[in-house]
Amino acid sequence: MPDEPAKRRPARNRYVSRRDLLFQAGGGVSGLALAYMLDADGLLAATPTDAEPGACGVAANVTSPVAPKASHFRPRAKSVISLFMTGGVSHIDTFDPKPALKKYHRQPLTGKGEVIVRQGYPGPLMASPFSFEKCGQSGIEVSELFPHVGSIIDELALIRSCVNKSNDHVLAHYEWNTGSLLMGHPSVGAWVTYGIGTENQSLPAFVVIFDPRGGPNAGTRNWGSGYLPAAYQGTVFRTTGDPILDLKPPDRIGTRQQRNRLRHLTKLNEEHASRHPGSSELAARIASYELAYRMQGCAPEAVELSSESDATKRLYGVDDPATEGFGKQCLLARRLVERGVRFVQLFNGAKRRSNYDDWDAHDDLADNHSRHAREIDKPIAGLITDLKQRGLLDETLVLWHSEFGRMPISQKGLGRDHNPNAMSIWMAGAGIRGGQVIGATDEFGYKSVEQPVSYHDVHATILHMLGIDHKRLTYFFNGRNMRLTDVHGELIPQIVA
Repeated sequence: MPDEPAKRRPARNRYVSRRDLLFQAGGGVSGLALAYMLDADGLLAATPTDAEPGACGVAANVTSPVAPKASHFRPRAKSVISLFMTGGVSHIDTFDPKPALKKYHRQPLTGKGEVIVRQGYPGPLMASPFSFEKCGQSGIEVSELFPHVGSIIDELALIRSCVNKSNDHVLAHYEWNTGSLLMGHPSVGAWVTYGIGTENQSLPAFVVIFDPRGGPNAGTRNWGSGYLPAAYQGTVFRTTGDPILDLKPPDRIGTRQQRNRLRHLTKLNEEHASRHPGSSELAARIASYELAYRMQGCAPEAVELSSESDATKRLYGVDDPATEGFGKQCLLARRLVERGVRFVQLFNGAKRRSNYDDWDAHDDLADNHSRHAREIDKPIAGLITDLKQRGLLDETLVLWHSEFGRMPISQKGLGRDHNPNAMSIWMAGAGIRGGQVIGATDEFGYKSVEQPVSYHDVHATILHMLGIDHKRLTYFFNGRNMRLTDVHGELIPQIVA
């Protein structure tokens, strides 16, 4: 049976009286006028791009991907400074003396099984060309290459038994900086900022400062965000010229005009994001525009080294051409953590264009290591000393490391090949007991034999110092909960004690 026809509704009045028209229009015009006047006086609630490029240390925007987050437990450090030496520092010529090498100089290495070299030309055992001296009250032996670092050895916890898997530069960089042999994984700094965010929303949470000669092996993947949202990747600062390119707008563009442009750009990006949900790159781009706008007021002051006293510049070696480059890197790192930046990574040594661009001493170790140690020795000691004087060392974890050590046998007569079986690193600050030696290598420095420490162990320890349980810091990707330490990682007991 067909439905009955619907009852016709009475026609709606399509006309508005003159009185209603004037009342509604007047109310709308007056509302527009009120909004305009409130905005002109700065009395409206600000959106991220409405805020003036402003003061350092502004309160966190709760919508920011790097807004501060609660840690798993009470942290011992608020920030990290990673000092990465590109090329592979020889542990047996810097922090792990081996008298047996002098005793058996020019004799073959035997009793260690198959000796695997990276680039061939294996020679006999080679004594270190450098002498060692007991330093500090702890009496730890340090190479003559590092007289200034030797003077602060009682602040450092020296780990002589670190190991990794690969003897290839790029893959070893991946291991130490991302926790995996394979490319595409998030860097340590990205994991840290993903885990606990940062306090200062007017500066990047994760800053990278590399050698004035260029970037390291593996390039941007050392500080990338991998499968984490793109907002957590590192931001590169330079030590020559403008530290941040294109940060300052042209003089012809005023603050109000720039703010309107950014507001419109944000609207367009948000409309695009609504049509493409799940795009972390676009979300990161939106956040980066907002951060760049805020940085216009904060970053220039943070990177302006001319405000430092002459005594401070001398402490870091900024007054010496040989140490000026790394000295500026270290001084800038101190200024950044002082202003609340969570993770700062410095690189010494660039991807090889000559025999002296990095620490990769295949040909002439004595010349290579002398040059690079000269560049970093005074600035590093200055950094530790300055942090301590300012009361920042107790809340800052400083890590010195490389991608691997070097062989006890010679290569091409005067050099050493890569050695992933043994290397020395050190940590300082964050309440770590200094003046101690952790682990040991064999009599020749070929393999770690006492308390081997992997990069997973180091990463777990770094996170622990920041109040993060490395087993609980996860990100769901590719069907499983991923973490920086994968299924590995043990805390270094002497460090976390």
